[in-house]
Amino acid sequence: MVIDPADRMAPRLPAGIDLDDARLIDRLQRDLPLTERPLADVGAELRLGEPEVIERLTRLLRTGVLTRFGPLFQIERAGGQFILAALQVPEPRYAEVTAQVNALAEVAHNYRREHALNMWFVLAAETPETAWAARDQIEAATGLPVHAFPKEREYFVGLHLPLLPSAASSPRAPALRRDAPAQRLMPFDRQLMAATQAGMPVVSRPYDTVATVVGSTGLAVRARLGELRESGVVRRIAAVPNHYRLGYTANGMSVWDVDDAEVDRLGELIGNQPGVSHCYRRPRKPGVWRYNLFAMFHGHTREEVLAQTESVAALLGPACRAHDVLFSSAILKKTGLRLRQRI
Repeated sequence: MVIDPADRMAPRLPAGIDLDDARLIDRLQRDLPLTERPLADVGAELRLGEPEVIERLTRLLRTGVLTRFGPLFQIERAGGQFILAALQVPEPRYAEVTAQVNALAEVAHNYRREHALNMWFVLAAETPETAWAARDQIEAATGLPVHAFPKEREYFVGLHLPLLPSAASSPRAPALRRDAPAQRLMPFDRQLMAATQAGMPVVSRPYDTVATVVGSTGLAVRARLGELRESGVVRRIAAVPNHYRLGYTANGMSVWDVDDAEVDRLGELIGNQPGVSHCYRRPRKPGVWRYNLFAMFHGHTREEVLAQTESVAALLGPACRAHDVLFSSAILKKTGLRLRQRI
C-alpha cells in the first residue's frame, strides 16, 4: 500500500478513524467518478479493494462520521432558492421550536449558534415561492419573527475538511461560473434528484441501482449527472462529513460589515482565502443585522478560527467597519435539499 509519507506524520486521528478511513474520507469529499464502478476506482487510487471501500464507507455513514454520500445539489442553478434564516428563540422554548422548524422538509440545515439570534437554518426549495412559503409557515407556527437573509451573490463554496496533510494541500475547487446559463430541470432530472437526495446507495454499481429506481440505465444516469454537474445544478458527488466527528469542533460563521460599493471586491478576496468554505453576500436588516458579507471557517479550536478571522480582518483593513463570529454549538438538522413537489 502506497501512503504519502507526510500522512504517516499526521496528528492523531479522531477516535474510531484509522489511517485508511482518513484517506477514504479525504478522497470522497472531493468527487465521485462517473464510472460504472466508482468505488472500485476510488479504491484503486487508495490501494484498497472495492469490498473494503464499501465496508468502510458503510460504517462511516452508519456511525455518523459522514452524514451523507451522494450528489450535492445547487437548486438555484435550476430556478430554486436557498434562504438562510435566523430566529431569536427563548431558551425555555428551544426544544419546541427546534421540532417545529425541523419538521419542514424545506429545512435543509439547522444550527444552534452563540448569539442573540440563536437558531440559524437554511430553507431549500425547487421554487422561490415554496421557500418563502416555508419561511411564513415557520413564523406562523412559532409565533417568532423569522429574519431572512437570502443569498445575493456567491463568492465561493467548497467545503473540504481534511484529516491528512496530503489532502490539506489539495488545490481549491474552481468557483462556478456566474455567467453559466441556468439549467431547466427536466422530468428525468427530478427523478434523479428524488432518488438521490437522501444519498447514493453504497454498492458496487451505485449508478445502476439508481437507474433501476428511475427506470433508466446506468449509462443514462451517469451521463445526465455529468451534465448537471457541468451546469452547476450538481456541485459534486461526494461524502459530507460531520465536522465534530472529524475533530473540527470550532465552526464559526464570520459576518462582516463592509461598504456596499466594495462588497463584491471584498467578497472575492475573502472567498479566495484558504480557510474559507463558504462566502456570500447577503442583505442587511436595519435595526436587527448590520452585516452584508458572510464567510464560514472551520477549525479544531476556537483560537484557530479566531486567528483565521483576524487575518481576514487585517486583510480588509479599514474597509471593514465591524465583524463578528457566530460559533455553532449544535447541529440541529442536516439533510440537504428535499424535494416536496410532486415529480
